[in-house]
Amino acid sequence: MPDRRVALVERLYDAFNRRDSEEIVAVCDERLEFFPVVTAEAIGRDAPYVGPDGLRAYLVDVAEVWEELRITPSELERRGDTLLVRGRVYARSREQGIRDLPVAWIWQVEEDRFVRGEVFPDPEQAAIRFAATAGPRRVEPLSSG
Repeated sequence: MPDRRVALVERLYDAFNRRDSEEIVAVCDERLEFFPVVTAEAIGRDAPYVGPDGLRAYLVDVAEVWEELRITPSELERRGDTLLVRGRVYARSREQGIRDLPVAWIWQVEEDRFVRGEVFPDPEQAAIRFAATAGPRRVEPLSSG
């Protein structure tokens, strides 16, 4: 039986691709801190998006920067409550051009809710950071990958 975190990750990524802010908020803790590097840089933001209002602001920023942005997770590794999700991002905008790249995310989960998330345009950087996380390693394929 797959880890319940697989379903949680798939639920979040599906909600993001549909831009369903209420579903995104439903799987995230009210204290969530989210660090999306590329979109934040394009907007000129250097602080994380925090909580439900931050998540909604992030979706507004995504719509402002990208004409199209889709994320596709393919593999989840878990060490305790820390998740490394590998996948791809496809993004298109007039200003930023077209990007179709491998990417990784590190998520911290507490009580089946995301409390911290960080996007890594360099998946190897994410893997190095994740390797330092305590706990036994478990790998799960994701159905969208």
